[in-house]
Amino acid sequence: MNRRSFLRSAGLIAGSAFIALNTNAFGFADTTTLVKGRVTAGKKGIRNVVISDGFTVVPTDEKGYFELMPNEKAKSIFMSTPAGYRFKNDYNIARQYEKLEAGSNFDFNLEKLKANDNHHHFIIWADPQVKNKKDVQQMMETSVPDTIATIRSLGKDALVHGICVGDMVWDNHALFPDYNAAIAKIGIPFFQVLGNHDMDYRLGGDETSDATFKNFYGPTYYSFNRGQAHYIVLDDVRYLGTERNYDGYISEEQLAWLAKDLEHVAKDQLIIINLHIPVYLGVKNNAAFYQVLQEFKNVHVMSGHTHYHDNNFSNGVYEHNHGTVCGAWWTGPICTDGTPRGYGVYEVNGVDLKGYYKSTGLPKEHQLSLHIQKEDNRMRLLANIWNYDPQWKIAYFLDGKPAGELSKEKGFDPLSVELYQGEDKPEGRHFVEPHETGHLFSADLDMSASKVKVVATDQFGNQYQSEISAK
Repeated sequence: MNRRSFLRSAGLIAGSAFIALNTNAFGFADTTTLVKGRVTAGKKGIRNVVISDGFTVVPTDEKGYFELMPNEKAKSIFMSTPAGYRFKNDYNIARQYEKLEAGSNFDFNLEKLKANDNHHHFIIWADPQVKNKKDVQQMMETSVPDTIATIRSLGKDALVHGICVGDMVWDNHALFPDYNAAIAKIGIPFFQVLGNHDMDYRLGGDETSDATFKNFYGPTYYSFNRGQAHYIVLDDVRYLGTERNYDGYISEEQLAWLAKDLEHVAKDQLIIINLHIPVYLGVKNNAAFYQVLQEFKNVHVMSGHTHYHDNNFSNGVYEHNHGTVCGAWWTGPICTDGTPRGYGVYEVNGVDLKGYYKSTGLPKEHQLSLHIQKEDNRMRLLANIWNYDPQWKIAYFLDGKPAGELSKEKGFDPLSVELYQGEDKPEGRHFVEPHETGHLFSADLDMSASKVKVVATDQFGNQYQSEISAK
């Protein structure tokens, strides 16, 4: 896209968004009118495409037709885009929905992909969280070109989409068009998740806190398909009615919808659920969430929110809690646990998922940082391996000779302490503090050692290594 057309596109994104803000954000559907429509590719109807209003879930018939009576709370009709078809979008912002206020007949026309989508990639952005134009500038000058370069490295014909798992902005909703412009420039379809900083804080309770988000991005929970992977977006931020007061909770209405949506998904499919607050540690009713998923054995959750990186396996679900695009709120090169600013890069082959964490501005091989600590005639190695999970193997070498495995421990990354600890750090946003992490590895070293190398092997057999001088 050339500069002139990009600027024109960005202007349309901003303009349409603010026009949307002037519509009736709180109007409910006319539940006396049956909603009808058809899903087609060209002139041919597509059968078994799942259609929903967020409450009722229906498949299209053999000719692509559907009908449903919308719930009184429903505000849109959305399609779970089937495998094998392009994602509908406006300037790369995914749009597989229509607002109910637009009428009672909704047709979705799809374009078939030229390539088999069983093999595809996706990018996870967590917490761009721009507060002002200075933050936007950092995002546009660092995160956007880095993401573009990563996408290009996947190959000219690679199928790639993106998902932002919340906090696109930092309470400043006037910057949603700036986020949209970033996504337009990245050049792949992007799906959006509601984060706590994307909510309206002064318009009532939880049911009205997502009004602005819905005007920009549509429903806060929905699903779509690519290849043998079924993707789900959920809203797990519950606004409690007073300024910035929220908790992690997945509403009963969403859980009911999720169970209905999964009735149309094979038990052996890959399930990828995207939400903002980590389920395993931040969602109060996570037991009910895990209960809905108990029959599915290949479930991954993609989350953000924490501004640190962690992998967790709970109740048969693998959760990837991502380090953030903004790091520690755009104040430095790392998150609060020492994980570099960055994003997730994933590859799907059939029902198999693998991926890595990409540090902004650094090669994909950069997967660990090393520190030497010296005190009282004692020398200690500390390695931070942010994308670690228990299937990784961590070994170290002293002056070229194998020295064994490192010991896993909890603690603080030395660079995060240097950059963020203290009431006067970091500049401009003093609230940032280091966060204790469990992906640190250590060993006591002989004082005579001069060079240390750490080799980390992930669960896919990829080896990452780094060296540091001990002198």
